[in-house]
This record gives sequence, structure tokens and C-alpha cells, in this order.
Amino acid sequence: MVNITMIGTGGNVPSHKRFCSSMFINYKGKKILIDCGEGTQVSMKTLGCGFKDIDLILITHLHGDHINGLLGLLSTMGNAEKRNILTIVGPVGIKKAISAMMVLWEGLPYRLRIIENPGGPFSIDEEIFNEIEISTIALKHSTECLGYSLYFKRNRSFDVNKALENSVPKYLWKNLQSGKTFYIDDIKYDPEMVLGSSRKGIKVSFITDTRPISSIPDFIRESDLFVCEAMYGDEADISKAVKNKHMLFREAATLAKNGNVKKLLLTHFSPSIEKPEDFIDNAKNIFANTTVAYDGIRISIPYPED
Repeated sequence: MVNITMIGTGGNVPSHKRFCSSMFINYKGKKILIDCGEGTQVSMKTLGCGFKDIDLILITHLHGDHINGLLGLLSTMGNAEKRNILTIVGPVGIKKAISAMMVLWEGLPYRLRIIENPGGPFSIDEEIFNEIEISTIALKHSTECLGYSLYFKRNRSFDVNKALENSVPKYLWKNLQSGKTFYIDDIKYDPEMVLGSSRKGIKVSFITDTRPISSIPDFIRESDLFVCEAMYGDEADISKAVKNKHMLFREAATLAKNGNVKKLLLTHFSPSIEKPEDFIDNAKNIFANTTVAYDGIRISIPYPED
């Protein structure tokens, strides 16, 4: 199961109702943060999301409403006795931005690994991320901007008959299913002796600060959850959306429909929108399974049925 918490759902500036953009993912104890706008650590503390154990931070772009909370958060993580490595991924320019922030630090008690990505496939060479495939896409904004797709892989099914036919001791079954190999009394026991068919995992996609572009539907295709910006709700604001390179509710819903996703979660609302839910029909008329996010909303995504 993948657990999602929306830490901040506002665009541009924080308000009394919404902090700036941030989403928290908890998967088997692995903790991932996407974006870190102003107010992130305050909201995380209120919502009970732990600072210390964040393993990975994915930054979409370097506008303040997506990164201004990072300086304080990294400092707080050190004060919370974080000591293991933290990986930060972002667009071209993220290394320079982090370097500038470090002028204000006396020194973090943990190591940072920073990965710049122009939009495309990449890998994180660390064991804790073996179960998660992360992809990026270059978006169309006023600065370098990335969209993210995370695929949470699932172990192959366990085949009891296969295990029995191969005379595998029962006390090894669980470890073999998790991918380990054993040598006992000169006999090799490997995962293939107990594993059955492959099983579908969970896909979560996150797209914000962009105009709708033709490459997005394939990138988000078959997502179990598609989190997408919806800066403007009113159709009359299309000129603002085009000028500022953002999207309307309708445009986000159209991407969800074309990408054949299961659920759409709208976020990153303009400060001018007091009640985003007032515009929900502009999205639902195109993609019915649409929800308007708010700070603190939690969504749990179970593995699909076998």
C-alpha cells in the first residue's frame, strides 16, 4: 500500500487556508517528499509526518512556492538527529540552488546527494529504492520544470506448489520470496524455486506548473493516482493560464481522461480561489473520479487485486 498526504496545496503564496506545494509519500517505511514550498515543515509537524526519516526529496522546479521551505526543513531534519544520506532530485539548477542555501548552514550532520535531471530516465543507486521506479518528464513552464512518476513494484506471487515440488524448506519461503538466495547442505535455494507470476504494482504521477502538453498522457498512463495542478477553476481565466503557463480544472481533467488514470487529485490552487470545490464540476464533467485536494487530505492506495 502507498500512503499519500498532501502537505500543501496552494500556488504562488501561502494563505491562511493553504500552505505552498508539497506532497508526502510513505511506502513500507520509505518516506518521499515531492516539493517543499513555504510552510512544509509546519504542516508536516501538524499532520504527524516525521522529519528524520525522509529518504528522498523530489523538486519539480526552483520557483519559491516549491522550494522555499527546503532550507528550514533540512536544518530541522538535522536537529531531529537524521544521520543517514538524503537524496534530492531536481531540474538543472538544483545543485546551484542547494549550494546557495548552504551558505546559511554551519554544516548538516548528514550527507546530501543531489541529482540534476533534465527530464528523462534516471536511477538512484541505493538499495532502499530498489522497489521504486522513478521517471521524469520535462514540462512547459516559465523555468525548467519536471513532472514525476513513481512506480511501486510488487513482489511476484508465491507459488506453494512450486515450492513443494522443489522441496524447499518452509522456513526459507518468506526470504526466498523477497529475493534472497541460500546454500544449505550444498543445495542452492533461489527465488525462482518458489516464485509464480508477476503482479501489477502501484503508479503515482505528479504534474504541476505547466501547460498541458502532448507528452503528458503517455507519461501518466494507467496511474492509480494522478496528482495535477489546477491553478485556475473558471474558464474565463484561460488567458491567465496561458500567460503564466498553468492549467485550468478542465485541462487537468482532460489529461486524466486521455491518460486513462484511475483517480485525479487536483492541487496547486491560485490564492484567488477561496473554495476550489466550487469549480469541481468543470473537471468532473470530463473525468468523473476527480477530487479537490486540501492541506492534510490523505489517500491510501492498495495493491490491485490479483
